[in-house]
Amino acid sequence: MSETTIVPVTPGSVSDAQHAMSGGGDGHECQCQWWTMTNADFQRTDIDGRASAFRSEVDAAPSPGLIAYVDGVAAGWVRVGPRTRQIRLSKTRAYAGATEEPWDDADVWAVSCFAVRKEHRGSGLNAALLRAAIAFARENGARVVEAYPVDPDAGRKVTSNELYHGALSTFLSAGFREVARPKPHVAVVSLDLADTHETGTGEHP
Repeated sequence: MSETTIVPVTPGSVSDAQHAMSGGGDGHECQCQWWTMTNADFQRTDIDGRASAFRSEVDAAPSPGLIAYVDGVAAGWVRVGPRTRQIRLSKTRAYAGATEEPWDDADVWAVSCFAVRKEHRGSGLNAALLRAAIAFARENGARVVEAYPVDPDAGRKVTSNELYHGALSTFLSAGFREVARPKPHVAVVSLDLADTHETGTGEHP
């Protein structure tokens, strides 16, 4: 049976996070910077510039996300952190008026991106990453965790690239509640950490 360990990215594990991101989809090109930049800034940067911006994030606290290792090899990634640091979220029309929380509240965190290498998809790694992200947010003082998953069952075909948001069912299973449906296939979900029980990061079955 495989052993899965989920830990925050550190300056020494940036290359592992990049490996997890590059297993299919747009992760290698994006370097998980899509939500941290305005569209104009994103378009002005190349992969090297985005990688440099990612490394700068990792050098600061809190860490911008978590890496999942399967049998010691980086297999998945989740971005989780203060929503105020993910500036494109507030500029995205579908989310701007759909949240229940003030955009300037740094105690509101967001889970905004998943990347799982192709060889590990379908193994439940997204759910494990989400559980670890919730625990990490709680440990770092978050009051609420918000996310913007897609609903593959809403009658519209959802592409594999769109699934970097995460699937709605994964969030509902983790205790999130749907607070808005700005598009038929796009939900805004929220988890009040004061209402949930603590779970630890680390090893997951």
